[in-house]
Amino acid sequence: MSRVLHRLGLLCLIIHSASLPAAETKQPQILVFAASSLTDVLQEIGTAYEKTTAVQVKFSFDATSNLVRQIQAGAQADVFFSADTQWMDYLQAHNLIEVASRQNVVGNRLVLIAPIDSQIKLKIEPHFPLAAALGTGRLATGDPDSVPIGRYARSALTTLGVWDEVAGRLARAENVRTAMMYVARGEAPLGIVYASDALVSKNVRVVDTFPANSHEPIVYPIALTKSANRESAGFVAYVIGQRGHEIFVKYGFTEPGR
Repeated sequence: MSRVLHRLGLLCLIIHSASLPAAETKQPQILVFAASSLTDVLQEIGTAYEKTTAVQVKFSFDATSNLVRQIQAGAQADVFFSADTQWMDYLQAHNLIEVASRQNVVGNRLVLIAPIDSQIKLKIEPHFPLAAALGTGRLATGDPDSVPIGRYARSALTTLGVWDEVAGRLARAENVRTAMMYVARGEAPLGIVYASDALVSKNVRVVDTFPANSHEPIVYPIALTKSANRESAGFVAYVIGQRGHEIFVKYGFTEPGR
């Protein structure tokens, strides 16, 4: 009996020892914090990148403002991909990104959307009848006080002279995808989102596109965080490289500032 137990003990020791190299060679991972409007395009880029490397890419998508707060609170993200330059500036001012790694990657367009079966027609121009088109409903977009899409929307509507008419009638979403969901479900008759978001939804249609000169340029910067691991730079290089550019174009993104 003691001999059997001895052999079992040796077997357990061998199995345990054999498992150690696997633990030591665990697949490296990087965690990317990215604006919710980048969800579809980055998932495709991440899948393509993983085919070229042993590194696994994980994503956390949310409103840019929420991601910044998480990073400031100590979240161990490796890469931050913002929907505007203001929040990236904020992290830079707080010494939470590697400044040398910061790059402006892509741009976007601002569009007015309606549910797919809506009959609303509007031409976006100074003093266009946006409030009347809303009827008794609300205009869905991001919260202008913190969410980039909301800030772009406020800027455009202010330039066009209609902000005061609709400022009190906003459905203030926590991110652009939530704003689009309100419209897709028919909970809001109109919404302001990015062109790339409208492109991936089958339940909304673009009513019109805002003039580029009605708001500040839409720019998406990327950077390594101060806690980034050594594998992260390779992913950023892929994102800003030729293959990344091709996928961004496919999803309706533009050159930065256009």
